[in-house]
Amino acid sequence: MKIIDRYLATHTIRGVLLVLSLFIILFSFLELLAQLNDVGKGNYRIADAFMFVAYTIPARTVDLMPVCILLGSIVALGLLADHNELVAMQAAGISVKRICGSVLAGGAVILLLTMFLTQFVAPPLEQYARTRRSKALYGKGIMMTKNGFWARHGRSFIHVGKTLSENKAADIEIYEHDRQGRLRSFTRARGATITEDNQWRLDGINQIRFSEQGIQTLKPDGITIHSFLSPEQMGILELPPGSLSLSDLYRFVRGLRKRGQNAQRYSLALWQKLTLPVTIAAMVMLSLAFIFGPTRSITAGRRIVMAAMAGIGIYLIYQIAGHLGLLLELPPAVTTLTPALVVLVGSVKLLGRIA
Repeated sequence: MKIIDRYLATHTIRGVLLVLSLFIILFSFLELLAQLNDVGKGNYRIADAFMFVAYTIPARTVDLMPVCILLGSIVALGLLADHNELVAMQAAGISVKRICGSVLAGGAVILLLTMFLTQFVAPPLEQYARTRRSKALYGKGIMMTKNGFWARHGRSFIHVGKTLSENKAADIEIYEHDRQGRLRSFTRARGATITEDNQWRLDGINQIRFSEQGIQTLKPDGITIHSFLSPEQMGILELPPGSLSLSDLYRFVRGLRKRGQNAQRYSLALWQKLTLPVTIAAMVMLSLAFIFGPTRSITAGRRIVMAAMAGIGIYLIYQIAGHLGLLLELPPAVTTLTPALVVLVGSVKLLGRIA
């Protein structure tokens, strides 16, 4: 029986890796086409575009894994079903539950690999790729970090904590130096509004000035940073929440909440990573429902097409639920878990009627 279990698990893993390889090639090519639009800007060259695509492959793998699990499992099990191997196993006394357990064991191996990539491989490589890209596009005067980015503007060093929608930024710090490199003033602003001509109008300002006469604390009504960064440039410079590891996201969310700031976007990314095991389990169970359920009598090609449509539909629902939750300020745990649990429970019930 252990030989059959290994056989089913191995076929499942091979099917997933095959589909994943095809998807990685396709989506990497599409990403390369997008990157080629920036070739020629600053010092960004074709080699940089290829390097960016290569370094972001692990992150792309994590994003595509749920759909690839579904399609890969159906491809692997569908071939066994078309060759009557599953029928032979059942005739030999192997139950549907046993077959499902073996497939889930193969899915568990894929899950462990995915979680390893999510925590240890994808975040540092994606962050390096984005930092490298920003330096090539805008020079060495800009440095990206997990908590926003730094930029040099004249004799000032500006730290932007985070960017918001509608041409706004928040948590801004400005360190202004004199010609001798001595700190002349420190300015902290709660937020900024960015105009079409790249003017940054700061609000909620606290400023400290240093001079030979002493230290002076001011609260000016408004300060404008002239000819700084555009909203499009900020979008490139900010590390997206999905590029952070689980541990970094957890610490970042805690820090934002302690400061009384909105952490919904980062909390959503955290819960999307935390619920990845549930999502993958739901996709494996859905693939088993396709094999042993009402679609068992149709051809493998039609079964794969139906599974692809179901996978894309579930992925879209998953994304829509997350962003709708941000708009309605719903708990991210609810918006991320609900779609996966619905698929998981529905698949388990369907298989329960068959087994």
